[in-house]
Amino acid sequence: MKVFQYPLLCALLVFSISCVYNDLNRDHYLLSPDETLSFTFHSNEQNISYSLKKNNQLLIEKSLLGILTDQFDLSDDLTVKKVQRSNKNETWTQVWGEQKHITDNHNELAIYLSSITSQMEMVIRFRLFNDGLGFRYELPEQKELNNFKILDELTEFNFSEDSQSWWIPAYSYRRFEFLYANTLISDISRDTYSKLVEDLTGPRLGPEAVHTPFTVQRNDGICIAIHEANLTNYSSMTLQANGTSKMECDLIPWSDGTKVYATLPFQSPWRTIIVGNNPAELAMSTLTLNLNEPNKLSNTDWIEPGKYIGIWWEMIGTNQSTWGSGAHHGAKTQKVKDYIDFGSKYGFTGVLVEGWNTGWDVNWCCSGDGEAFDFYHSHPDFDSKEVKEYARKKNIRIVGHHETGGQIQNYESQLDSAFAYAQRNDIRVIKTGYVNDVSQNISRTGADGNVYKEWHHGQYMVEHFRKVIETAAKYQVSLVPHEPIKDTGIRRTYPNILSREGAKGQEFNGFMSTKDNNKPNHTTILPFTRLLSSPMDYTPGIFNIKEYRYNSPDDRTINTNHYIPSTISKELALYIVVYAPVQMAADLPENYTDHPAFQFILDVPTDWEKTEILNGEIGQYITTVRKDIHSNDWYLGSITNEKGRDLKIDLSFLDSGVQYQATIYKDPTNGGWQANPEEVVIESIVVEKNDLYKLSLMPGGGQAIRFSPM
Repeated sequence: MKVFQYPLLCALLVFSISCVYNDLNRDHYLLSPDETLSFTFHSNEQNISYSLKKNNQLLIEKSLLGILTDQFDLSDDLTVKKVQRSNKNETWTQVWGEQKHITDNHNELAIYLSSITSQMEMVIRFRLFNDGLGFRYELPEQKELNNFKILDELTEFNFSEDSQSWWIPAYSYRRFEFLYANTLISDISRDTYSKLVEDLTGPRLGPEAVHTPFTVQRNDGICIAIHEANLTNYSSMTLQANGTSKMECDLIPWSDGTKVYATLPFQSPWRTIIVGNNPAELAMSTLTLNLNEPNKLSNTDWIEPGKYIGIWWEMIGTNQSTWGSGAHHGAKTQKVKDYIDFGSKYGFTGVLVEGWNTGWDVNWCCSGDGEAFDFYHSHPDFDSKEVKEYARKKNIRIVGHHETGGQIQNYESQLDSAFAYAQRNDIRVIKTGYVNDVSQNISRTGADGNVYKEWHHGQYMVEHFRKVIETAAKYQVSLVPHEPIKDTGIRRTYPNILSREGAKGQEFNGFMSTKDNNKPNHTTILPFTRLLSSPMDYTPGIFNIKEYRYNSPDDRTINTNHYIPSTISKELALYIVVYAPVQMAADLPENYTDHPAFQFILDVPTDWEKTEILNGEIGQYITTVRKDIHSNDWYLGSITNEKGRDLKIDLSFLDSGVQYQATIYKDPTNGGWQANPEEVVIESIVVEKNDLYKLSLMPGGGQAIRFSPM
């Protein structure tokens, strides 16, 4: 920034500029409503930056701010023109969610800046909540400028301590589908990841970076998660590591190196820093949702939370059926009708049918170069009219499936036809897929007719996913994307985006061997990392844990190299711990029939009045309770990693003066993921608000409880 060297020169300048100069060189402060968090905006002759404290403990040291474009630089030579303060304290209601009502209580500081050299104007808007900080860059309409390119966003997150962190690598072949590494911030690298988790030592594209949400826990127990909110017309933010405790914003680029193609007026996504005194408090944050726009859909009556079964696990898990044509094709009319019978009998809202359409037969997986999928003509084995009428008679709906194979232009050319087909066939929910396991391999044909390869998480794909969400809403269809763009709270604005995958889910326990599948601690990490962004379609509920996978559809002998690192009781607890408004009972119907533990899956709701996380340590354990929105029942889910443990639970979340029947589903005392994982002990006791309950969790196991007023 410019430095005025001489008092006389300063005095000769316009009075407003001299006032701005005086204002420029002082800090601007902001407190959270409960005054536990304090934020400071710093400006000097060289740059602009910010810092963040909790209870006067420095969490984020001075960290740079700014944007660099192809036409102007908004990182230095800036003067503060105006400062505005405001606050908000209101409660809004979710269409569906972990809790019905959410309070938006924040204090806001808007810094109006002007570039001395280019005369460009920028606003940086900061909102400080009790659970963290959000800030974004805003550029108003300005003379003689419309379009520009963002070459770099200079935002930093300079942690004051080199803390323990949990992370997955960016710029890697499998998007978000990795197990988490746990290292110091300064140890983050793909070489470290290769040593600790999975080999990534092959050819590399992109910098050393991690995806968000990125979570750390300080030595004093305070937890911090970096993410973003309202990702719209922008590139996904990753965090670049450099061997220190400083992380830098890194935007996934277009194929030409441009980070973002932008138009005025312009707003960046919110950069978010979620803060909790402990992991449980971190996981209760509503900051991301509060930084998104209110619901844009005038009618949401057609959006229905619920549970579904489907033709999926028999392909990806048990290996007895195929998506493609042939003797073992799973999506045949009669088989779908059999699933409809089972689902209707037990009150499920939907039946997922994968492999219903054409496009599965020629190398569809996993490089984006296979046969083009068709999204509104069914496979000859699947009679859509007959299935539609049969489902209607049985009072259940088909859950659709759109696997794109990463062929975006093919999908977009069929969007309206595909969702119109869904509407005609009473399909209200569609699971989408974007399997393309090559790092930078999304084909895009440019205006010049050439084909360019884009990243899965760049601006091109961010805009594509929004287009799909909006088109689906037009036809009153909800979505559950797999291989998605990460959620940044958009579900508030478009509540038809029900859930996402975006992490290693149950499917990896299906097709991966025991050596490479998810580990017992994986689901104890997700609530403090991936689940900070949105609900997740983890697909729990597997009951056949030890001998479930055939060697091939033709070879019906059991492949003993596959073993799910869980227990039935833990699978039940996941319906509470891993939230989604639409949950799948993922196993085959025959594994549920006459099984007493199946009752919990039938009972557990997917829409909640309120949620509390009673305890938790990242990668070790978590206990979550949720209250049904349609009754006074509470449900508890508690899971642990490889280590068994006892936890004392205070039942103070229950209503006073009411006795509850607690129906408990737990592992036997000699159980665990390696011993008796398929045995469930079911017992019933009477409890009330002032009681303490002892949870005994077996290694790799869990416990699920329904509390019903008596």
